[in-house]
Amino acid sequence: MIQSVIFDMDGLLVDSEPFWRQAERTVFSAYGINLTEDDCRSTTGMRVTEVAKHWSTRNPGKITDTEKVASEILAETTRLVGLHAQPMAGVQHAVELFSSLGLKMAVASSSAMSLINVVLDKLSIRQYFSEIMSAENLPHGKPHPEIFLRTAELLKTNPTECLVLEDSFYGVLAGKAACMKVIAVPDTAMFERKEFVIADAQLHSLGEIDKKLILSL
Repeated sequence: MIQSVIFDMDGLLVDSEPFWRQAERTVFSAYGINLTEDDCRSTTGMRVTEVAKHWSTRNPGKITDTEKVASEILAETTRLVGLHAQPMAGVQHAVELFSSLGLKMAVASSSAMSLINVVLDKLSIRQYFSEIMSAENLPHGKPHPEIFLRTAELLKTNPTECLVLEDSFYGVLAGKAACMKVIAVPDTAMFERKEFVIADAQLHSLGEIDKKLILSL
């Protein structure tokens, strides 16, 4: 029986992934690394520090300070999100449904806490979440399950009684590795990817979640 629900943020609560990709392409291009949209999609779900290291490794000699690059990407993404971000379809429906069912809710994101706070305030949904967890200072990022296991501890819920909502494959992997139920809500461009078969359910939007689905998990 599901007792707690753990939401990812980027690409699930807020349509921030286009801003991350825009920021990554802008910042990396300044270092002579020209990324495509698909290049950026391939690292969806990673922490920004890991993204910087990923492309630095694949482009030797271009970047000398990955922490600086990560900070630049985060700053540009935060600026864009603060100006333009909109909630993903079904966000209000989902948080109201889970609240009506008496389920505890948390946000567990690979993004920095500073960006999480900007998003929750911009969408006016902070009040629904009893816990907020960022992976920015954790030893491991997704697909490692650490962030979800730590969030379950904060929620005082057994991992097997937690439901994870994720848009990225790395996030789905992390949720399953934590022995949690996982609903995948991938981006339209990723929806047909076969790897999402490991999720317990796959939806086009949070608006498709209903009580019957939750009780079946």
